[in-house]
This record gives sequence, C-alpha cells and structure tokens, in this order.
Amino acid sequence: MSPGGPTRPAKTASPSYRWAVFGLLSAGYFLVYFHRLAPAVVAVDLMRDLHASGPLMGLLASAYFYPYALMQVPTGLMSDSVGPRRTICLCFILAGLGSLLFVPAESPGLVLAARALVGLGVSTAFVCSLKLFTRWFAPSEFSTTVGLYLSVGALGALCAGAPLAWMSAGLGWRAAFGIIGLATLAVTLGMWLVVRDDPREKGLPPAEGLAEQVGASARTMPLGQALRRVFSTGNFWPCGLWMFCVSGVYFSLGGLWGGPYLRHVHGFSAHESGLVLSLMSLGMLIGSPFMSFVSDRVYRARRPVLLQQVLLLAAMFAVLAFFPAGLGVFGLSVWFFLFGVVAGSGPVAAFSAVKEMFPLGISGTALGLTNLFPFLGGAGLQFVSGLILEAFGRTGENFTPAGYAAMFALYAVLMLAAAVAAWRFQETFGVRAG
Repeated sequence: MSPGGPTRPAKTASPSYRWAVFGLLSAGYFLVYFHRLAPAVVAVDLMRDLHASGPLMGLLASAYFYPYALMQVPTGLMSDSVGPRRTICLCFILAGLGSLLFVPAESPGLVLAARALVGLGVSTAFVCSLKLFTRWFAPSEFSTTVGLYLSVGALGALCAGAPLAWMSAGLGWRAAFGIIGLATLAVTLGMWLVVRDDPREKGLPPAEGLAEQVGASARTMPLGQALRRVFSTGNFWPCGLWMFCVSGVYFSLGGLWGGPYLRHVHGFSAHESGLVLSLMSLGMLIGSPFMSFVSDRVYRARRPVLLQQVLLLAAMFAVLAFFPAGLGVFGLSVWFFLFGVVAGSGPVAAFSAVKEMFPLGISGTALGLTNLFPFLGGAGLQFVSGLILEAFGRTGENFTPAGYAAMFALYAVLMLAAAVAAWRFQETFGVRAG
C-alpha cells in the first residue's frame, strides 16, 4: 500500500498504443481470411486455366489448410517460448512470398506449392494474436477483443468475395494474388516495428487483472507437462470436435465449394456468386461481436451458445440437402448471410472457453492445439466434398444438384455431431483456471 492509500492498477496497458497493436494484428488477420477464402471466387477460372478436376481443386484449396493445421502445435509452443511477435512476423514473410508465386504459376504443381506456402505463413496469426491479447487487454475484455478481431477477419473474407471477383475480372487472378502478396509483406513490416510481446517492453503498465496473474498461472510449463495438461482436460476434446465440425464446414463451403455451387446449380456469374459469398462474410462481420455480447452479457455462459449455433446450422443444411436448387436469389442471399452470422462467429465462444480452461502461461499452447481442429476439418472436408461431387457425375462441366445435396447432407450430420460435443461440454464462464 502506498503512503497515500491503495494504488489502483491501470485499467489498460495504454488506451492508444494497445489499439495500434490490435490494428496491425487485425490487418494481418484480414489478410489471413482473404487468402483462406479467395479460391471460392476464382475456383471456376482456376479449374479452366489449370485443367483441374473436382478432387484436384479440393486438393489445391486444402493445400492451405494442411500446413496451417500442422503448424498449430508448434505455433502455440513458439508463442509461449520464443514470443508471439517474432513468430508471426517470420511466418508472414513466407505468406507474402507464397502469394507472389501465384503470378507465374502455369501448372497445378506450382499453385499447390504456392498455396501450401501461404498456409504455412499465415498459420501463426490467430494463436499469436490471441496470445498477445492476453497481455495487452484485461481478462474481462478478451471475448470482446476476439469478437472485434474476427470481424476484421470477416472484412478480409468480404474482400475475397465481390471485390476479388472485380479485381480478377479486370486484372486476372494472377495479378490479384500478386497485389495481396505485396500487401502481406507491408503489414509484416508494420507488425515488426510496432507490436511487442508485453506492454512493459514499451514502458507501459500491464492491463487490469494481469498483475495478480504474474506467478504460477503465468509461468510457462515444460513442453511435456503443458501437453499433458491440455490433453488430460476433459473439456478440451468436445471443444476440439465442435471446432472441427463447424469451422471445417465453414472453410469448406466458404473457402471453396460455395462459389461452384452457386454457379453450377443456380447459374450465377462469377460476379453474382461473389456478391452472395460476400453476404456470408458480412454475416460473420456482424455476428462475431454480436455472439461475444450474447455469450458475455446475455447468457453469461459458453455452452448454450455453442449448442444453439450448431442446431440452427443443422436445420439450415437440411434445407439445402432436400432442396439444393429450390431457393431463389433472395433465399440464397438470406441463407449465406445467416450462415456467416452463425458459423463464422463460432470461434468467439469456443476460444474464449479454451482461454478460460488453462493458466496464462500455457494459453498459447492450448489455443494452438485447439486451433488444429478447424483446419484439419477444413482440409479434409474440402477434399471429401470434391470426391462426393465427382461421384455424382457432371452435366457438361458442372457438378449436379444431387451431388451438392449429398454434400449438404454430410454437413448437416456433422452439425449434429457438434451438438453432441456441445452437450457434453462443461461450462467455463467465470471459472478461473490454474
């Protein structure tokens, strides 16, 4: 206690500087989502120029997800040991170079390599950013911060819709990927110059609620102990399965097969399908902060949000499974917007729950391990969906409505599996870990 009475901790690390950190990290996540979902809009052009079949297109798109998924465990460990700033900046350089490789690509092999390099490069952004948020923002602000962060990612997804379609139509898809590669390198430089692992590296006070966590909760555990702690936590596995199903389907449909579905079944042009896919991203933009508010302020819980999201998604996919060609332009627009609101905002409650399960010192490891599941789901489902579509044959160059109906039926079943996982999930809101 100071001579003048008790000293109140500063509420934030710095009202201005922390938002500069947030802004640059969010700009990086904008690019992550642009890279992730861009193939959906240019998929038909890629199939034409590269003479690619459905399974090959699934493989090309999923080449982003395999290295992304494999990097989640190393990313968590590196963010807890080497530091999140160094980790994210080093890898983002690879993402920029990978995007530039699209410019001269003339074969599926080179596009495959470029896509894999991009996936490797952006794989560290989400976990490292969340790790940094645990240092720059108060614990009570974490869910809100993640919601805003995801909303900026949704802007990237939005730009990977109609704006990318316009850019691709005017400049070609090669030039579009070249421009985004240069933007990725520019953002990397900004993050290196501004972002720091902890406010105290800039002479700033820690955020409210963090000073008392400097101790056992904030110490980094040895690797083996940290992995055992995460894997032995019962809540970790239903949360991982939920993420595998929900985010995996979101990446499969939004990142690849949504565009071909709109063009093959409903006859949309590239521009029209880009507009509808942009509504999905707009839904994510609105839904992420909304879902954070619902979880933190309305339910004050994570479990009911997770459960209700997947039950609604199961019903939505059932509609498309039974009536793949039955919705008009308005119905499809509403469907994709709601899909973005519900599925795109899924990580808000899920990752907030993971952060609440584990001590601060292993938060990067825990978040990285959890973030493995969405991208395993995305990679696997993009490829499996291509196999399903190919199995039902083609009408000319287009996949059939029956093939898309079977794909949507699979997605509905996965949402029911996610509902079982949410039902078994034990509430974490208000429970302080370790």
